[in-house]
Amino acid sequence: MMTGARILVESLAREGAEVIFGYPGGVTIPVYDVFYDHELKHILVRHEENAAFMAQGFARATGKVGVCMATSGPGATNLTTGLVDALLDSIPIVAITGQVPQALIGRDAFQEADTFGITRAATKHNYLVKDINDLAQVIHEAFYIAGSGRPGPVLVDITKDVLTGKGRFTPKDQMRPLRGYELRLDPDDAEVEEAVSFLWEAERPYIYAGGGVISSGASEGVVELSEMLGAPLCHTVMGHGMMRADHPLYVSMLGMHGGYAANMGITECDTIIALGARFDDRVTGRLDRFAPNARVLHIDIDAAEINKNRRADVGIVGDLKRVLTKLNKRLHETKAEKGPENEAARAAWVRQVMSWKREHPFDYEPSANEIKPQFLMQKINEICGGEANVCVDVGQHQMWAAQWIHFNKPRLWQSSSGLGSMGFGLPAAMGAAMATPERTTVAICGDGGFQMALPELATIAANNIPVKIIIMNNGWLGMVRQWQELFYSKRYSEVAMEPGFPDIPMLAASYGLKGSTVRQPSELEAKLKEAFDEPGPFLLNVMVTREENVFPMVPAGGALNEMILNAPKPVAAGD
Repeated sequence: MMTGARILVESLAREGAEVIFGYPGGVTIPVYDVFYDHELKHILVRHEENAAFMAQGFARATGKVGVCMATSGPGATNLTTGLVDALLDSIPIVAITGQVPQALIGRDAFQEADTFGITRAATKHNYLVKDINDLAQVIHEAFYIAGSGRPGPVLVDITKDVLTGKGRFTPKDQMRPLRGYELRLDPDDAEVEEAVSFLWEAERPYIYAGGGVISSGASEGVVELSEMLGAPLCHTVMGHGMMRADHPLYVSMLGMHGGYAANMGITECDTIIALGARFDDRVTGRLDRFAPNARVLHIDIDAAEINKNRRADVGIVGDLKRVLTKLNKRLHETKAEKGPENEAARAAWVRQVMSWKREHPFDYEPSANEIKPQFLMQKINEICGGEANVCVDVGQHQMWAAQWIHFNKPRLWQSSSGLGSMGFGLPAAMGAAMATPERTTVAICGDGGFQMALPELATIAANNIPVKIIIMNNGWLGMVRQWQELFYSKRYSEVAMEPGFPDIPMLAASYGLKGSTVRQPSELEAKLKEAFDEPGPFLLNVMVTREENVFPMVPAGGALNEMILNAPKPVAAGD
């Protein structure tokens, strides 16, 4: 017999948890008593929201299930943003929360909240454990559900009397089958044959790939498909690293701040091959004018995504890696017969897309006196060489990083893409650094988002987590300011972050960390080298051009081929 707290910790270890990111409280003290002399590693965070982001960073970097923990009431509610963020980006994490004793549930007890009810819409699945003999089974199910099918967050809320009581630690070979959760991983042969015929008919095929490619480990299959068809590839902000940027069929990110060629390509193609992507609004722009002449093949693990935003002519539900293995095999077998029919048209299409890419690259006006944000991202790209973890926060810097930084393989880029949670970048980088200590890990933050995660500098210092923190400091909430400039006649309302921004070298020193500030372009490379050469953590505050805007930009309500390529004349709202 074991206490519920020990059953929980032993279950986490048995399911393969490597590190727990958490913050203790009254209800979870029994669990932390077990942690005291247990080999399972725990990282004490400084805010529960960041525990969820760190668990995400761990999961995004490895593909494994990340784990976070909080106490009842405010501890659990503080996790919720991180759970919704993981849900929208399909990231596998398990969140453990404490709950008041069963006898007090519904009585407005101290630190009571309806965590189960609150997180029902914030998770892939959630549990309230009220029987100690169910605990090991539930933890086993939680890890399986989080990491299988379309990945996502699972929350397990455990009452205090379960944690303090005694029960049986169920052996793994005695676990009950999980009912009502069925996965469709393999496509039907008929679906594959339909897709093969569909693809060989295409004259202007275009691959639109999303985060599902990364989740399923399907990058090699996607590259093979692109090369076999001669289909240019664009991707969502979640899709960095699936194809090297120097590949002759690679275009760029598409969408609101995507490349000109990527957006024009999907507008003018005759066949969209949507792989692990969901046709969200930041990708499609005005939906009724998105890819108006294209037929769609949509492959996704989640049946709910097929036909949700854009009707699919051919839809296949299944694990992308397994579907592509079958699809590519049949394409290879039929290429000699079917491939030559539209080969010339497809080659001309590739030339057209790459012509757009050459004529309209991501660009900016250099400055000898100010550090342009794009110049900063170029220099980070050069130093990282496509091999470092790069975790970004949310805002202008996020889009510039997505435009200018390239990756040689998947699972190096991390971005809060669906929810757009400011404060994500730094804790995600901490989780990634702990998951992959052999890699350099960089957190790129704006001056706004950095301050949302600032308390975690204490966690970095306490654990010597070697994150390179690059603060792109323009003194604004930059993306909001950009919209106010372009569409609200420069009525800059509540977006100034100065005065009040901390002195970064002094702030770093107060935590026992190293830090510096750079203002001149001529000094940037040396300062970045200093940061990256430091074996431990380093804060670098980079003062950039104050009123630089991210372009291209698809305005709200616009179609993808209505991009703003450079700064237009500002107009008043409603004009």
